[in-house]
Amino acid sequence: MKKVFLFLIIGTNWIQAQQIKLSEANKNYDNYAYIKAIDIYEKVVKKGYKSAELFEKLANSYYLNGEYKKAAEYFESLFSIGKPSNNEAYFKYSHCLKTLNKYREADEMMSLYINVISKRSEKDKLKNYLNEIKENSKNYIIKPTTISTHFSDYSPVYYNNCIYFTSAMDSASVVRLNHDWTGQNYTDIYIAKINKDTSLTYVGNFSKKINTKYNESSAIFTKDGKTIYFTRNNFLNGKKGKSSNKSTFVKIYKATLQDGEWQNITELPFNTNEASFAHPTLSPDEKTLYFASDMNGTHGHSDIYSVTINTDGSLGTPVNLGKTINTNGRESFPSIDSNGNLYFASDGHLGLGGLDLFVAKIKPDGSFEKPINLGDKMNTPFDDFGITFIDLSTGFFSSNREGGKGSDDIYFFKEIRCTKKISGILYDSTTNEPLNSTEISLLDNNRNEFTIITTDENGFYEFSIDCNNLYFLKIQKKDFESVEIELDSKVEKEQFNLFLNKEKIPLEVGTDLGKIF
Repeated sequence: MKKVFLFLIIGTNWIQAQQIKLSEANKNYDNYAYIKAIDIYEKVVKKGYKSAELFEKLANSYYLNGEYKKAAEYFESLFSIGKPSNNEAYFKYSHCLKTLNKYREADEMMSLYINVISKRSEKDKLKNYLNEIKENSKNYIIKPTTISTHFSDYSPVYYNNCIYFTSAMDSASVVRLNHDWTGQNYTDIYIAKINKDTSLTYVGNFSKKINTKYNESSAIFTKDGKTIYFTRNNFLNGKKGKSSNKSTFVKIYKATLQDGEWQNITELPFNTNEASFAHPTLSPDEKTLYFASDMNGTHGHSDIYSVTINTDGSLGTPVNLGKTINTNGRESFPSIDSNGNLYFASDGHLGLGGLDLFVAKIKPDGSFEKPINLGDKMNTPFDDFGITFIDLSTGFFSSNREGGKGSDDIYFFKEIRCTKKISGILYDSTTNEPLNSTEISLLDNNRNEFTIITTDENGFYEFSIDCNNLYFLKIQKKDFESVEIELDSKVEKEQFNLFLNKEKIPLEVGTDLGKIF
């Protein structure tokens, strides 16, 4: 009897000891100190302690640090002994399973999640999304860059033949602290020069004025190079701001270049202490700023917003880009190409796993079309995000895909485009005479006009097009009927003679109306 009693005491003390450790781990977890929480949780697991809460928080801690395979291990443990406290566990586990190439099981988990949030249309998408991604996939050359380190390197931004990128590398230029979320150094902004062969040469720390002992990231410059927008922890003039629950989030700041130094560092007026504001990017005309935030009113964990930049430099009220772009998941790292199209990372739109890169083409009214996944070369089952362009087919992006040097690395990409020339003669269908000085517009599949040419004195026209896209030719000439012709570039034929009908046919005495009709 004494032995049994002693065993009960020892067993009770053991459980109490583990619960004390869990209490400390949970405190770290609630304060976003996930690396510290993981360390304690793992020790408790090794002692043989099991609970649904333990496995769920350990899985979430790994998930939020992009370690999806480790997260999958503990989500599996969670589901083997109970149910999660939050239905998002199904969503997260789905992404983790994709890193293990278990897409069928991943879709089953996503289906359970969708059942809970009651989105029938999303469940229908599960049937075809992988085929759609495959169809949309383009051919890319993707290469690692030499500036990647064993630390987290991400969010490259192209400006003036250089890449300005974010890194947690061990730099002696400023005092460095460890980030409790990741366990790595706080990040700074660094510079790398782009060589003629598109390789990168590390230059150094960007600016001691901009970089502090806390996090800086995601710099974007105005075209004249005199203004910078960037992300930083809530830290200005030596003071660290905190939210009502004592958390320090990130804000977007602005600085101007004066006498070769970055001065007048100010936070943007829509920032608050209660949410994160990050990853600014500018429209081609620099009249709109896009950014990511989890402020009140977001559809998910973070959404993409736009805000108008007025002529006097003041800012309007941020506007959520809506449910076409934003989901119940994470939308972040927006960037804009020279045509105004929006690129961003998301785990809410169906993809290959983790954060995937998407593009939403801009409409004439400034809104955006339905996002398209960039495909299975740019995206992997891991996190792919933070894209920037040298031109419309070449640039850099960041990823924590397998085979890299560290947790996040920077990669070069180049789209391999097949192009061919389409040409021909435009004729008057009645006289068979060539029609010169006639305007022909090349339209894309959405009827967006992006190239206009005029026929020469012989009625000759010529366009360069992508091999695998659908186009339309729109022809307009005074006294002739306007016409729109579908042009399938997959057809091998490259010579297309075109004919226009007269809008009105003059009638004379004796004209044979039967032939006219």
